[in-house]
Amino acid sequence: MYHYNPDTALEELRDDAILPHPVHLRDMILRTRLDASKALELNRDFQVYLTQFGEMQKLAKGILERLAAGARKAS
Repeated sequence: MYHYNPDTALEELRDDAILPHPVHLRDMILRTRLDASKALELNRDFQVYLTQFGEMQKLAKGILERLAAGARKAS
């Protein structure tokens, strides 16, 4: 489980294209010793990630709602 291990999260992203939830990504950042400039840079990147993650959730929700409203094909 990738929740607190950036190496595992990176491996899962490569294998399954699973993006870590922003809360878990934030926790990974907080659990890593960083100098001030790297911490600031990561925080800025995280803010962009958080915004885009939310936008992708909205987009996926709309797609899934439309799919759920459609009739299923017979197998």
